[in-house]
Amino acid sequence: MKRIWGTCCLLLLWASLSLQAQVWVSLPKQQQMWQIHPELTFQSGQKEGIQLDPTLRFQPIDGFGFTLTGGSSDLIYALAPAQRTKLLLELFGQKSGQLAISVLRIGVGATDLDGEAFSYDDVVGDIKLTKFSLAKAQKSLIPLLKEIKAIQPGIKLMATPWSPPAWMKDNLATKGGSLAPAFEAVYAQYLVKYIQAMAKEGLPIWALTPQNEPLHPGNNPSLLMTAGQQNNWIKNHLGPALVQAKLTTKLIIYDHNCDKPEYPIEILNDPETRKYVDGSAFHLYNGDISALSTVKKAHPDKALYFTEQWTGSKGEFAGDFMWHIKNVIIGALNNHAQTVLEWNLANDPNFEPYTPGGCTECKGALTISKTGEIIRNQAYFIIGQASRIIPTGSVRIDLHGLPKGINGTAAKRPDGKIAILLQNERNTSIKIPINLASNHAEVEVPGEGVVSILLDVRL
Repeated sequence: MKRIWGTCCLLLLWASLSLQAQVWVSLPKQQQMWQIHPELTFQSGQKEGIQLDPTLRFQPIDGFGFTLTGGSSDLIYALAPAQRTKLLLELFGQKSGQLAISVLRIGVGATDLDGEAFSYDDVVGDIKLTKFSLAKAQKSLIPLLKEIKAIQPGIKLMATPWSPPAWMKDNLATKGGSLAPAFEAVYAQYLVKYIQAMAKEGLPIWALTPQNEPLHPGNNPSLLMTAGQQNNWIKNHLGPALVQAKLTTKLIIYDHNCDKPEYPIEILNDPETRKYVDGSAFHLYNGDISALSTVKKAHPDKALYFTEQWTGSKGEFAGDFMWHIKNVIIGALNNHAQTVLEWNLANDPNFEPYTPGGCTECKGALTISKTGEIIRNQAYFIIGQASRIIPTGSVRIDLHGLPKGINGTAAKRPDGKIAILLQNERNTSIKIPINLASNHAEVEVPGEGVVSILLDVRL
């Protein structure tokens, strides 16, 4: 009876809703991005079309962002202080018109988009880690993160190693190889020491993935770590080390492509390992984004995260934007992802810096020249289309009734407003009714365009 009474009361309240909706439209072929359009007008009654149900809720949303590689931090930190502050406010500020980035992925040591490959302890045989040092991160990464945190105190930092120190590997190299069994315990302590050292800098690590792309040992730095190897290392060393150190950092496994959902499933099937694991992370260079739902079905109590997708130097603006909105933004959210991250935040006009053997065609969200000129590229607008209206703490809600050729997702924000993202893959515009309880409004979604809507629900 209480449930029926609650539903009836909710319907009565919805009948008296006052609805206002702001609209922003992006037309990537014309590169007319985030254009303000007239507000939607809601009327009483329903029409056939999109149905919103804020009572049917799915995953919480931690936020949107990029990987802040060492190369990215070098370029941004080299800007004149006033220009740097202005850019950081644009990227991390939470006010209208700012990008509102809320999650950053950072390397534990070098990524392949650093100027060189390094770890935080390259002293061979230092099994007690007495030479561990964040000195190379102090050059630009740590100072920049502190400036970012001053602007966005709630920024979530996800840390990922591209490789252990080379002396801990069976091939003694930064590229490829596997973690040597003799150093499994030492490497777990290395990561514990890293989290503790970052905390001392006032930069708590919100989440840790054990290895970037563990099935891609051809990068530099990189490491081959099979599902069995990752499972045994977490179970016997990394998990217990994090617990013993009383660290609350989330442990997120896999961090690789959607073509191998069996990798995280195998690990989560081990009851001794899964107790240490918060969830799984994915990229989309291979496979289908529905792999996230495959893992969710197998382990519904574990979280899912989307942590990397590049835009390449040979990519085309409109094509990249539309593919990423469909697959990475809407696709990841609709398949239970709690974060959506694009790849590199910034590089220079030559797509540098990168390590010898690192990615030579990765295009940053920003291109920053030596003279301080800044160009905003595809990934900037891909993330911005969602991050500007879906803040940390939002929850994905049910949205159904989409016409053919239209993709969409919706979220309830902490302030009670509803954010809606719609994409039209067709080359002609379409007017679609949006229904909420006993009210509706028609929104026009231009051909090959994307619309972000912020619905202010007032009782």
